[in-house]
Parts: sequence; C-alpha cells; structure tokens
Amino acid sequence: MDVLKSKRQRWKLIAGFAGITILLVWPQATYIGKQSIRTGIAPAEEIGSRFSRSFSEWGKALRGLGGAAEREQQLSLELVRAQAELNRLRDIEIENQRLLRALGFQQATPYALTPATVISRNISGWWNTLRIQPNSKKSIHTDSAVLSPDGLVGRVLDVNPLSAEVLLVCDPAFRVAARISGREIFGVVRGMGNSISGQPRVRMEFINKDSVIQIGEEVTTSGSTRSEGFFPPGIHIGYIKQVHRDESGLYQYAEIVPRATGGLLDYLFVVGNAEETP
Repeated sequence: MDVLKSKRQRWKLIAGFAGITILLVWPQATYIGKQSIRTGIAPAEEIGSRFSRSFSEWGKALRGLGGAAEREQQLSLELVRAQAELNRLRDIEIENQRLLRALGFQQATPYALTPATVISRNISGWWNTLRIQPNSKKSIHTDSAVLSPDGLVGRVLDVNPLSAEVLLVCDPAFRVAARISGREIFGVVRGMGNSISGQPRVRMEFINKDSVIQIGEEVTTSGSTRSEGFFPPGIHIGYIKQVHRDESGLYQYAEIVPRATGGLLDYLFVVGNAEETP
C-alpha cells in the first residue's frame, strides 16, 4: 500500500515537473515555430507583394495611357488652331505688302490710274481674260492699258456699269506696239496663248532683220494713238528670251517672258485717257 502511494506521488511530481517545463519552454517553441513558418512563406509573400505592386503600376500605366491620349489629342487641336492663326496672320501680312506696293506704284506712275480689284479669272476657255471691279467712280474705257506694279497685264475688252473685262497680254487676240527699251528697235507684241505647263507665251514680231538683239533686253510699249486705245510709252512688258529669223527672212521675232502674270494678281490699274493724264 505504501509502495503504491509512493508511485502515485512520483507520477504527480513528474507530471507537475513536465507541466512546468512545458509552460517554460512553450513560448520559445512557439516563437521558433512561427519563425520557421515565416521563413518558409517569405518567398511566397515577396512574390505576392511584387505581383500586387506590378498590378498597381500596370493600372496606373493604363490610366496614364488614356490620359496621354487625351492630352495628345488636345495638343494636336491646339497646334492646328495655332497653325491656322499663323496662316491667317501671314496672309494679312502678304495682303498688306501687296497693297503698299500697289499704292507706291500708283503714286510713282506719271499718268492717271484707276485702281481695280480682280473679281474673276478665265484663262482656260476661248479667251484669256480677267474681270475687274473699279475702286473709283472714274469711268474707264475700252482698249485702255491695264497694269500691275510688275508691268502690262492687258487691255480693257469690255465695260459695263459694275465691272470690266480685261484681255490678257498672252491672249492670241492681244496686240500692242512695242520697242526694245532704250533702242530704236520696234515691233508688235502679241499673245501666243499658254504653254502646256500653263505659262503665258508672248512674242514680239516684225523686228528689223538687221537689228542685233540681246537675250534679256527689256521690251516696253512704244506708245499708241487714242484711236488704238491709250497705251503710254515705256510700260514694261517683259524680257527677251530667244530671237528667231522668220521663215520669210524679211524680219525677226523674239520670244518674251512677260513679267506680270494675270493668274497671280489681285489689284490692277487702268490707265486713263490722254486728257486725264496729269
């Protein structure tokens, strides 16, 4: 009986000691276990964290792409508007330069001029013509010379109360007495139509066969009577491009490069009659 009691006491002591040991050791064992678990799952946590950050960055990038597209569209629109405004200002500057040049030409010309605005062009049909609208109440007359600051453009073909038709110098129906500037070499300038490329063609005919003409010499009007229309002398027509002997051998003719091109003009001047000349 005493032996049995003694065994029970030993087991109680062992159990108590074991319990105390567990209480003392368990926190450390738990910590070690947690550390082991953390060490084991750390790579997985790092991968998950990286994926989460990448996903977030992708989302920001996608949102940024959408915003960038909108900003690019807005910038493109602003660029178009700025370019349109720049073109408008450039056109205004060119227009002002043309007006100043035309005004200077009118003031420097020794004969009366009526300013006119080109309102239409017809250079592809039977006639090479312009229609002009005079900017003055002064009357204009048929067969009067029509000028630009560059030189002779044509002559008045027809007049109505609101506008006038101008026959261009390159039209085959156009004729005017001319001379080589500064020399006693005369001829008749007439239109030859337009080249395949659309360039005006003009020729000076009936030049004395013995006259020596140089390429690049200036051709001007020689003046005409009132019955032929008022064409003052000295109006610039163009420059000699080439000189040829006529097939008959009786005279020469020369190809001329006209300086005033009707298709590029906006403002013209009609020369007044002789009695209107100051």
